[in-house]
Amino acid sequence: MQVFWQLKWYFQQQWRRYGGAIAILILVSLFELLPPRAIGWIVDGVVSGDMSLSTMLFWLASLVTIWFVVYFLRILWRCWLFGAAYELGTVLRNRLYKHFSSQPPIFFERYKTGDLMARSTNDVNAVMMTAGEGVLTAADSVITGTAVLLVMTTFISWELTLLALAPMPLMAIAVFFLGRQLHGRFSASQAAFSDLTDKTQESLNGVRMIRAFGLERRQQQDFAEVVDHVGEKNLAVAQVDAKFDPVIQVAIGLSFFLSIAGGGYMVAQGQLTLGDLTAFTLYQGLMIWPMLAMAWLFNILERGSAAWNRLQHIFDQKPEIVSGDKPLDLHQQPLQVAIEQFCWQGQSVPALSDVHFQLTSGQMLGLAGPIGSGKSTLLALLLRQHELEQGHIRYGHTVLREAELDHWRSRFAVVSQAPFLFSRSIADNIALGKPDATMDAIRAAAVAACIDSDIIQFPLGYQTLVGEKGITLSGGQKQRMAIARALLLDAEILVLDDALSAVDGKTEHLILTNLRQQQGRTVIIIAHRLTALEQADNIIVLQQGRVAEQGNHAQLLKEDNWYAEMYRYQKLERAIEGA
Repeated sequence: MQVFWQLKWYFQQQWRRYGGAIAILILVSLFELLPPRAIGWIVDGVVSGDMSLSTMLFWLASLVTIWFVVYFLRILWRCWLFGAAYELGTVLRNRLYKHFSSQPPIFFERYKTGDLMARSTNDVNAVMMTAGEGVLTAADSVITGTAVLLVMTTFISWELTLLALAPMPLMAIAVFFLGRQLHGRFSASQAAFSDLTDKTQESLNGVRMIRAFGLERRQQQDFAEVVDHVGEKNLAVAQVDAKFDPVIQVAIGLSFFLSIAGGGYMVAQGQLTLGDLTAFTLYQGLMIWPMLAMAWLFNILERGSAAWNRLQHIFDQKPEIVSGDKPLDLHQQPLQVAIEQFCWQGQSVPALSDVHFQLTSGQMLGLAGPIGSGKSTLLALLLRQHELEQGHIRYGHTVLREAELDHWRSRFAVVSQAPFLFSRSIADNIALGKPDATMDAIRAAAVAACIDSDIIQFPLGYQTLVGEKGITLSGGQKQRMAIARALLLDAEILVLDDALSAVDGKTEHLILTNLRQQQGRTVIIIAHRLTALEQADNIIVLQQGRVAEQGNHAQLLKEDNWYAEMYRYQKLERAIEGA
C-alpha cells in the first residue's frame, strides 16, 4: 500500500474523479446485493407455492432493470477512474521530459538513453496501472467484500459465513509472500528491459558502422544474449504470477465446498431454507471477485511500487546548475571571463587555469589548441553547463551564477561538429528554433550558410525529408544546415564548435565572410583547421588548460609559436593534397 501513499499528491489533485468513482462503486455494490436475496425469495416462494406468476415476473423485471442500471453506472465510474489514471501517465511523462531537459551533460553519461526510454514507457505504464486497476481492485474488493459479508452474516447465517471464510487466512499468507517475491523479480525485469531498449537504440544508431566493419553476426549474437536475459527475467516474473491463480482457485474451491457442505447440513436440520442457501451461494459468488481482486491487488501494487521507485530515483537527481533570479540587460554587453581554476569532478588536475579575456559584443573570438587543451570545457562554462567555483564569468555587470539561466542560454546559438537533424523536412529543420519563420527568412539563412544551392537541387527542395539524424545528407551539408538554423535563430552569440570541419576551404571562407557582414553578432569559433580563425578579432590558444598565446591571426604568426607552426603545417598539407 506504500505506493498509494507515494501517489497521494495526485489523488488529492484528482479527488473529484476518484471520489465520484468510489461513490458510484458503493452504489453499484448496494444494487448488486439485491439480486441474490431476491432470487432466494423467489426460490422459497416457488418451493412453498405461495408466489404467483405475476409476482415472479415483477421480480424478474426488477432484476433486469437493476442489471441495466449497474451496467451504465459501471461505464461511468470506469471512465472517471481510468481517465484519471491515463492523465497521470501524461503528467509523469511531461514531468520526466522537463526533468531530463534541466539536467547537465553528466546526467546523460550516468544514464543510458535506452534506460531513460524504458522508465518513460514501461515504468510509467506500471504506475498508471496502479492508479487505475490498483485503485479499482482496492476499492471494489473492500466495498463489495464488506457489503457482502455484512449481508451474509446479518441476514443469512454468521456460522456458515465463518465456515466459508476458513480458507481465506491461508490464501492471504500465500499472497503476501508471493507479492514480496514479485517485487524483486519485477524490478530486475524492468532493469533488463532498460538494457534491451538501450541495446536496440545503439544498434539502430550504429547500423552503418556495424555494416562497414562486418559486425552483423556478432551484433546479432550480442542482441540475442540481451533478449535471452530479458526473457529469463520476464519468465521469473511469470513464474511468480503463475502461482497466484492456483492459490486463489484452491481457496475459492475449498470455500464453496465448505459452504455447500455446511449449508446442506443446516438445511437438513431446518436451520436454513433452500432459498437462504441459494442466496448464500450467490453472495459467495459475488465474493469471488473481491478474493481475486485482493490477490491481483498485491500483484499490481508490487509492480507499481518497483516502477515508482525507479522513477523516483530519476526525480531525485537534482540539477547541479541552479538558475539565478537576476534578469540580464536587454542591450548587448561585453563578456568578461576570469577563470582561476576549474577541475572536473573526481579529478585533481585542473582542466582550465588562469584563463582571462574579454569579448566585446560584435567581435569574433577564435579558440584553438591541441586536443584536450580545454576548448570544449571553456565553452561548457560559458554556457553554464557546469558551475565555476574558482573565478567568475560576467555579462556586463551580472555574474552568470546570479543570472536567469534560461535567459542566458537563449542568447546562444551553438553549432557542434556533429549537428543533430530531425526526421523532418529541410525547412522544418532550419526553422526549428523559430517555427513561425517565413520561407524567405529560411532561404536567407540558408544562403548565408552556403547551403541554399544544394537544397534547391533536391527534387522537393526545402520540403525534402532529411531522414533520421540527417542520414540522407553529407557531413558538410548537415553542418551548413545547422549553421543556417543557428543564423535564423538570430541569437546574440553564435558558437561554431568545429562546425566547419566538413566543408571545403572556399565554402568556409564564404560562410565566415557572411558572418562578418552581419553587424552586432558576437561569434565564437572553435576550430582545429586554423584557416577558420583568420578573420577573428582575437584568437586564444589553449595548451594544457592555460592561455599559451593570444592575439589576432597576424600577431600570432609573427610570434612563431604553436599557432604559427600548426598553420604552416596545415597549409603545407593542403598544398600536398592539391598537387
